[in-house]
Amino acid sequence: MSAPVKGGERRRKIPGTNGHTAGKDPAEGRVSRVSGATTDSPGRPGLTPPPDAGPPVRHPAAPAPGEPLGAHYDLCFGCGGGQPHGLHVRSYAGEGVTVTAEFTVQPAHQGAPGLAHGGILVSALDETLGSVNWLLQAIAVTGRLETDFVRPVPVGTTLHLRAECTAVAGRKIYSSAVGRIGSPDGPVAVRADAVFIRVKVEHFTKNGRPDEVKVAMTDPDARKVARAFEVNP
Repeated sequence: MSAPVKGGERRRKIPGTNGHTAGKDPAEGRVSRVSGATTDSPGRPGLTPPPDAGPPVRHPAAPAPGEPLGAHYDLCFGCGGGQPHGLHVRSYAGEGVTVTAEFTVQPAHQGAPGLAHGGILVSALDETLGSVNWLLQAIAVTGRLETDFVRPVPVGTTLHLRAECTAVAGRKIYSSAVGRIGSPDGPVAVRADAVFIRVKVEHFTKNGRPDEVKVAMTDPDARKVARAFEVNP
């Protein structure tokens, strides 16, 4: 059994580990990255900003550092309180164009016995990365996200995440994130690089189910209406 990595090469995957791979680098137990295609290819955005990319600029109306961001949509699997088995990620605005977040692994999030499913960890990273776009006041969707699974994350563990926007080029927003076990300075468990694509709200109103879109658009909280469509492809 094998797991795909960058550049089309493959890395051996331990059966039943759901994303946790063999072949760790002794340094911090880091899974070695394999160099691959990080630039744009037809139909697939690259993860490396182009030479003409600029630095991200925090929007003047962005939440103040330390302010909780709250759920952008009550039924969001990543942050919504209306999902009983969701991740319930708690995000906070950071300095610059950064976000910190916390996610506690519940029994419903298991893959291998007693360990978080790899897909759940990717979802937590995606949720945190997507929240960074709110600091830019940008409606954007995930175009591409690549993850390194460094070490297993046990059930009951709180994963501390930090995401940062690194560059902007046209409609593309480049970001990276890291998740640590137990504390903001704990051992690294997961990493991700991502590129988000700015879209108009019609992307959601045309493709989403009408009932859910209507509920989101008519929420009396204007801020929640503005944020309802900030993440997810």
